[in-house]
Amino acid sequence: MNAWNIATQMEKLQEQGLWRELRPLDEVDGVIVRSRGREWVNFSSNDYLGLAGSPPLRTALAEGVAKYGAGAGASRLVCGTHRVHLEFEEALADFKGTEAALSFSSGFAVALGTIPALVGAGDTIILDKLCHASLVDAARLSGATIRVFPHNHLEKLERLLTTAKGRALVVTESIFSMDGDAAPLREIVELKTRYGAWLLVDEAHAVGVLGPQGRGLAAELGVDDQIDLKMGTLSKAFGLSGGYLAASRQVIDLLINRARSFIYTTAPPPALAHATLAALGLLRSQQGDFLRHALHERVLRVRAFLPGCPGHAAILPVILGAESEAMSASKQLKDAGFLVPCIRYPTVARGSARLRVTLSAAHTQHQIEALHATFVAQGFKLRLDQTAWID
Repeated sequence: MNAWNIATQMEKLQEQGLWRELRPLDEVDGVIVRSRGREWVNFSSNDYLGLAGSPPLRTALAEGVAKYGAGAGASRLVCGTHRVHLEFEEALADFKGTEAALSFSSGFAVALGTIPALVGAGDTIILDKLCHASLVDAARLSGATIRVFPHNHLEKLERLLTTAKGRALVVTESIFSMDGDAAPLREIVELKTRYGAWLLVDEAHAVGVLGPQGRGLAAELGVDDQIDLKMGTLSKAFGLSGGYLAASRQVIDLLINRARSFIYTTAPPPALAHATLAALGLLRSQQGDFLRHALHERVLRVRAFLPGCPGHAAILPVILGAESEAMSASKQLKDAGFLVPCIRYPTVARGSARLRVTLSAAHTQHQIEALHATFVAQGFKLRLDQTAWID
């Protein structure tokens, strides 16, 4: 093993302040997490609507296990497609306004299966510089020529579209996972249409949070019917796990035959599909509207003491710069009873380490006020707007 220099690599990561460790949790109760007799308020989760531990989803998952058992048994093309998988995909396609949809075991698997199945050698993929690692890895795997434009830089995107070879696929997120800001989707749609490209938009952090019925930023902006490939996850606002691609019937049928991360993996448990149907029903209901309203109120409350924070939806980054400074701030918050992660290279660029604060509809006024007080105690120059709290 010495030839692999494992110990040297580990030491180098530790010296650079980039070493990471798993954090075992004994119990998760809404936004409260517990481990070894201690508890923290969780400001790191992507469970934006607080559905992960909600009674309706607990009940739906238990019903699914009672009805379908614990596992799918095989990949869906072997013996793993249960009727409930198809029912969920039909409901999801209706929700996203497409002819069809296909569910995957994770959001990462969606990207790895979809992009290489649709483009390859001789084609061009044009990515926003801040696209998620899954989209970057999928582009590399495809064999297509990769071109990257500076974050949300429309002029550079257009220049790359004018020189693209073969089929051109533009790839972006709607809400970016580390900066929390929004893509200029209307303008990107106009450009992809003008140059005959396809557009893949990852709405992982927008679905359930933005737009009518929580259908995402594209629906909020009125351009969802002009997006060719609608990617998303079931592990954030849905409160469960998995991912999906919504598109035309032809695209979905092709993915069933060519997406390797779909073909060669065991299907998600049918009990999970049963619970996800229940989650989708919640997202589209008046209760979903209530939870989104509550989430947005909490986001506004935290924005009041994070002036200039660039986040758009429920992700509010506090950019500190140095890895050591961000790690220290995260540790101080943890010591004070708050779980706020330090995000470092390679997840973000060197010198842009940050605290990533994420909000949930389940957070209370008291928890947010306590977070503010702790930020002030740590020396942040923050202010607290006294706007009325709405539960």
